Amino acid sequence: MTESGAPFRRVLVANRGEIACRVLRGVREVGAAGVAVYSDADQGARHVQIAEAAVALGAPEPAASYLDIDKLIAAARDTGCDAIHPGYGFLAENADFVRATEKAGLVFIGPTVEAMEALGDKRAAKSVAKAAGVPCVPCFDGVDASDDDMREAARRLGFPVLIKASAGGGGRGMRVVTAEADFLAALTAARREAKQAFCDDAVLVERFVQPARHIEVQVIGDGDGGVIALGERECSIQRRHQKLLEESPSPFVSDDLRQRLESAAVSLAREVRYRNAGTVEFLVDEAGDFRFLEVNTRLQVEHPVTELVTGVDLVHLQLWLAAGRSLANLLPEGRPALRGHALEARICAEDPQHNFLPAAGRLAVCVEPEGPGVRVDSGFGQGDEIPAHYDSLLAKVIVHASDRAAAVQRMQLALKDAAWLGLPTTTDLIARVVEHTAFKSGDLRTDFLAVHPELLAGNGDPPDTVLQAAALAGAFHSTSSANSSPTASTASPWDLHDDFRLSGAGS
Repeated sequence: MTESGAPFRRVLVANRGEIACRVLRGVREVGAAGVAVYSDADQGARHVQIAEAAVALGAPEPAASYLDIDKLIAAARDTGCDAIHPGYGFLAENADFVRATEKAGLVFIGPTVEAMEALGDKRAAKSVAKAAGVPCVPCFDGVDASDDDMREAARRLGFPVLIKASAGGGGRGMRVVTAEADFLAALTAARREAKQAFCDDAVLVERFVQPARHIEVQVIGDGDGGVIALGERECSIQRRHQKLLEESPSPFVSDDLRQRLESAAVSLAREVRYRNAGTVEFLVDEAGDFRFLEVNTRLQVEHPVTELVTGVDLVHLQLWLAAGRSLANLLPEGRPALRGHALEARICAEDPQHNFLPAAGRLAVCVEPEGPGVRVDSGFGQGDEIPAHYDSLLAKVIVHASDRAAAVQRMQLALKDAAWLGLPTTTDLIARVVEHTAFKSGDLRTDFLAVHPELLAGNGDPPDTVLQAAALAGAFHSTSSANSSPTASTASPWDLHDDFRLSGAGS
């Protein structure tokens, strides 16, 4: 897909962290200028530094910054933008944001209001899926329902059930309930979390299916009836209903199952004349039978694995589709053949040994892996402060190889070459997962970590080399803080050309 000119003159990226960096890079690659926004907590963040312009939003709380529609629209207008890319999370699936963007005479890089309302809301999406003939997980939509109505619906569905936020995604506003006595407390907690994350406390209740695989299909539409699927992603390795490790293609999906999954996803998207990038998610049982879960009407965190196995840059595609190009023009040969295998590991500032409690603080050491077939999408660097107000994702390590075994081996080596120190992360846990026999054999399920609890136990204290590296970083930070050089605070201790060795003094 090679295009001349630029789809837009200037694009505001209404997000932060690694996805803001990823989108800003894509905007620049198609010849447009990228504008960042930032809260007080992100004033010196990487996405602010790489943008051609940046606008302050104010207080760090999401409601006062990245969820404030009026501030975002004003930032786009004041900087001469002609389009807004929402990234993922925050307002990416908020139809009111789309309306405000279009009312301001700007282009929203994503689906139409109508498609977002039909598919972005999980309750409405199930109705569309049923109309398209796609099988669904049994659920109660909760519209105008009292707490007692919700509890009675859960009883009819049969415990365990899953309470799920109707808006948004990313595992927010979700609770598994195994007993009726716990239902009302879980309902209150799910609604509270959904309100904080998406400004919408609507929830639904559905049957909790286990064992199952979480498999999703990437779809792309042009709004004129043209829709194609770009293969599937397996996202079964999860914690707290949030993905940790994704791959494409799935080790479970046969050619026949892939065709059926893609056909269902495309039929659903065509039902609403879908425009731009979206993801249709399914639960797949051991027999290969699948049930529709939801649609994410945005770019997914795990989009890089699809890019690597198809050769299609999804951010570029989003930009050109939003500018009015057709799929027939952008992908004249249709769906590209899948090439090789790709894996993505989410490096999050969380403590796996304490129920994945999010962490905040200074990233003392940041060493990102390099090498053939290795890609890192990140939003933070060494010395950055990780704020407590937002999502915990620090970086994504993505690998690509000729087959799954080679990709798994490449991921193992990449994680061994990487270090994010100064606060707990998911790095070591994911390293243990990709070394596990069940993972290497492709025996995956959404409760993988519960089935293999030894993975969460860890290996005890950090190795001496890690402690030495952290001590070195601390010593370096103290020295660099006292140095008046304007570049001292951004230097890396790994770039010091002295005789220090992690295993002892050099000769």
